[in-house]
Amino acid sequence: MTNSPEVQALTNEHHCGLRSWAKGTYTTEAATELLIRAHEGRFARPGQPWIGMGSRWPYVDFEAIEENLGGLSGGERRFLLLVASLGDGGALVDLGDVIPGLDRDVLALVLAAIAHAGGSHEHSGFEFTEDGTPTSIVRLARLYDWPNGNII
Repeated sequence: MTNSPEVQALTNEHHCGLRSWAKGTYTTEAATELLIRAHEGRFARPGQPWIGMGSRWPYVDFEAIEENLGGLSGGERRFLLLVASLGDGGALVDLGDVIPGLDRDVLALVLAAIAHAGGSHEHSGFEFTEDGTPTSIVRLARLYDWPNGNII
């Protein structure tokens, strides 16, 4: 679906606001990014019952997700329960039930979200000489990149 430049600008501003709100807690960042990137961002749009507006930025009420899943497909419900669980909304998910029901594109996003939630983008390690002597500390690459670019 193609949006007008005005609608796209408002969408981008909304997404930037959500990212600003989530910044600082890896699990919240990852869960918010999943909402923005999966299903064409439909679940991050204003008007969703779990998207609120704070005094400065929009925010995600992860606890509200679980009670607002009526009318969604099984895959959408599984995805949103995983998001709620990652975002500390109190939802308990059985990964053995959730993961097999995700399509490939969403699964790639979930892998990136889990790597981000675990802080892999901030991990460091040692460089060693050939004889095994540590020489320096280096920043390691992300364990799994976000598909289509790393925004967060």
